[in-house]
Amino acid sequence: MKTFHKSPYNLSLYIVGGIVLIIASLILKPFAIVGAGERGVIMRFGKVQNAILDEGIHPILPIVTSVKTLSVRVQKTDIQADAASKDLQKVTTDLAVNWNIDPAKANQVFQQVGDEEQIVTSILSPAISEVLKAATSKKTAEEIITKRNELKTEIDNSLKKRLEPYGLIVRDVSLINFGFSPEFSKAIEAKQIAEQEAKQAEFTVKKATQDAQAEINRAKGQAEAQRLQRLTLTPELLQQQAIQKWNGQFPTVMGGGGALPLINIAPPGQPASPAK
Repeated sequence: MKTFHKSPYNLSLYIVGGIVLIIASLILKPFAIVGAGERGVIMRFGKVQNAILDEGIHPILPIVTSVKTLSVRVQKTDIQADAASKDLQKVTTDLAVNWNIDPAKANQVFQQVGDEEQIVTSILSPAISEVLKAATSKKTAEEIITKRNELKTEIDNSLKKRLEPYGLIVRDVSLINFGFSPEFSKAIEAKQIAEQEAKQAEFTVKKATQDAQAEINRAKGQAEAQRLQRLTLTPELLQQQAIQKWNGQFPTVMGGGGALPLINIAPPGQPASPAK
């Protein structure tokens, strides 16, 4: 029975072949890795394909196929835009837009627009500016301040409709700040001060009226009480009240006749006469 032994030459070939294969794999990349919160856009000889790669590792044909990954997570874009109100006041608005690429349309977005940076510069910023100008032109500068929520809702809905055909989803629009000309800001401040002073004056007048009415009511009540008291006040009642308040001591000085004030005690068998 013959035994075959691998020669050192064959072993070297295997080692070299393995190294070449590893290097070729690293260079040619026969697989694509799509990270969490991403989608992979497949391109074959540079042409975007209909299929979209989900998260994970995917085998591909080197040289022929390449993969571009796009984030589908919610992103925030801060934009400052200028517009004019209905009464032709200049309005500078700071907005924050939360948006993301529709995962099912990642290939279309990349084919039509590009990556995230191109989306912001080519689509998002111009759309926000146009929608903002259209919304603020329907309201006066004062209404922009007092009807802030209404303006936000209109911008939000309009922007969603505007960006939907591009495969972009608008999650929320936040109106961070409004800036007006110095003249208009001073006018608004003066108006607010005047309104506060008018409310204070109105409160003062109302309080004075209430206080005067309360005094009238108290005077009427006292007059009515005195009138009722005069109707019910009799000599017997006066004598009873005097007895109730008497401390048991006789006065040192008496009037004519020596009778006690308000108390007239009649002899037995005779009715008491009213006190003089």
